[in-house]
Amino acid sequence: MKGKKIVIVSHCILNQNSVVKGLERAKGAFNEVVEIILKEDYAILQLPCPEMLYLGIDRNGKVKEEYDTKEYRELCREVLKPIVKYLREYSKEGFKFILIGIEGSPTCGIFKTVTKEGLMDGSGILMEEFLRFLDEEKITVERIDYPIDEGKYKHFIENLKKMLRGIL
Repeated sequence: MKGKKIVIVSHCILNQNSVVKGLERAKGAFNEVVEIILKEDYAILQLPCPEMLYLGIDRNGKVKEEYDTKEYRELCREVLKPIVKYLREYSKEGFKFILIGIEGSPTCGIFKTVTKEGLMDGSGILMEEFLRFLDEEKITVERIDYPIDEGKYKHFIENLKKMLRGIL
């Protein structure tokens, strides 16, 4: 029996060990987020972390413009290809998809990313490439960002629950 529901998560939702030192907010995964996803009977598909692949674990934080290179975009597209293949197959069977990004990430922000001008509207590099692939494949994905501001966390959790239940 297939539940036909998948949450696609930015790498650090399940693995805060990949985050730039000093920016981690959990010892491992964002446990509450994962528990909510599993409680609603969704499967989880983890995106790769191109920042770690590109610069390693001991890297400094960067803004979007610093990652916006031909080489980095190619890496993002390459690591996304297998994910898109999975989604293409699931899509044939009518699966529902939800994407959780990381607000402010120069790589994984969906709605806001950090630039040399500060926090701005727009997607990070990986998400730009991923959303382009999804658009080309005509795969519909609901989207939400894990907030930078912990004061918005409760609102994020409420919206995530609604999204998972098909209310939002």
